[in-house]
Amino acid sequence: MVLTLNLADICQFRFNFRKGKEKMANIKSAKKRVLVAQRNNERNTAFKTSIKTAVKKALAAVNGSEDELKAALSNVYKLCDKAVSKGILHKNTAARKKSRLTIAINKLVASK
Repeated sequence: MVLTLNLADICQFRFNFRKGKEKMANIKSAKKRVLVAQRNNERNTAFKTSIKTAVKKALAAVNGSEDELKAALSNVYKLCDKAVSKGILHKNTAARKKSRLTIAINKLVASK
């Protein structure tokens, strides 16, 4: 049986190997840290996604009542502050997100 590899396969293998995809930790504690890092990455990604969803809902709430808008904006602020306290977002990042959202909502309300 002859194994044939084209140049693209070889380049892809070398690229993946350099990125570290083919390597695995040998020490038990290092293996645990890899698992913990994956779990934290998934949780942080989910939390960031929930912030993005809340921002979209807040922008959509401009067309609704003022109470809905205030509730949606409050929810975004709460999620951003919680992300800062959990270490998911930097405090300046959260402040920037809240500031830009407030500016965008004020522009939409003014043009309405």
